[in-house]
Amino acid sequence: MTRKPARRVTLQDVAKHAGVSRATASLIVRNSPKVAAKTREKVLKSIDELGYVYDRVAANLRSQKSSTIGTIITDVGNTFFSQFLLGVHHELEKYGYTVLLGTTFDSLKNQERLISTMLENRVGGILLCPVSTSSTETVDRLKTLDIPVVVGIRELNELTCDFVGLNYQAGAYLAVNHLIQKGHQQIAFIGGISDSTTWTERMEGYRAAHEDAGLSIDYSLILDSAPTREGGMEAIQKLIQQDRLPKAIFCFSDLIAFGVIIGLRKMGITPGKDIDIVGFDNIPEAEISYPPLTTVSSFAQKTGTAAASLLHNRMQHPEEQRQRIIIEPELIKRDAF
Repeated sequence: MTRKPARRVTLQDVAKHAGVSRATASLIVRNSPKVAAKTREKVLKSIDELGYVYDRVAANLRSQKSSTIGTIITDVGNTFFSQFLLGVHHELEKYGYTVLLGTTFDSLKNQERLISTMLENRVGGILLCPVSTSSTETVDRLKTLDIPVVVGIRELNELTCDFVGLNYQAGAYLAVNHLIQKGHQQIAFIGGISDSTTWTERMEGYRAAHEDAGLSIDYSLILDSAPTREGGMEAIQKLIQQDRLPKAIFCFSDLIAFGVIIGLRKMGITPGKDIDIVGFDNIPEAEISYPPLTTVSSFAQKTGTAAASLLHNRMQHPEEQRQRIIIEPELIKRDAF
């Protein structure tokens, strides 16, 4: 004999079990502060005992207003994005949002799929950290969306939506100028995807620091790579194989710097002694690595907080003028470098 599927527990069931009205139970599942603590406790106990699950999508359809945010980042394994997400979650929790997270692993195909998935789940807004190969097609797609979009970290040209990022040019200038002040005249620039705006802006800072110091650039010392430890290792190995290794290296990110350090050690070269290295981002590992890494702080958590706040504001006030928030970097000097 076929068993009938168990009936889904409704909010009306919860209200009856707790001895409150359905309206009161609804306020509690939506985290409203308007309900007394004792009543809240009673309803939450009924929810637990009955196994009630809040159907958020159905609620969004009824209210025509979603309390779910879609957040898309490139690499959840990168500590920079972990810090960024801390800022995002802490800020959005203040407003009672639920966050759906997707990771592209810097794949344009994954990014397109995740945007579609977020829309299918009827999110009220999207916070997007674009992949490095984002194209004009990506921009065109985002322009057609009928929900608020905030872009973070990597700016997309010709997309006139809210943006939060860092002054990457100033950050690169700080890093390269630090190496110049230490007496270096040949400085490599390693890592990052050269087609991305974040690489281009760092390159502008790298170039400006050389120009201000009256130094020429040796373009054979500029190698792009995947923005990962592995990318840093591969790039430094190429430089060593070409017998072009200088005494100073500016790295696109701290992850690249860690890869460079590993690659150098494999060749018997001691970072901080035989060669000076500066990273970018100031992720927590930079302080506890050996040797501790001098780097540029990109204030990842602060950036995440600002992006989340901007998205909330855009959802509440869609008619307001577009905002572009640029956070200023800071050079974090550590003894070894």
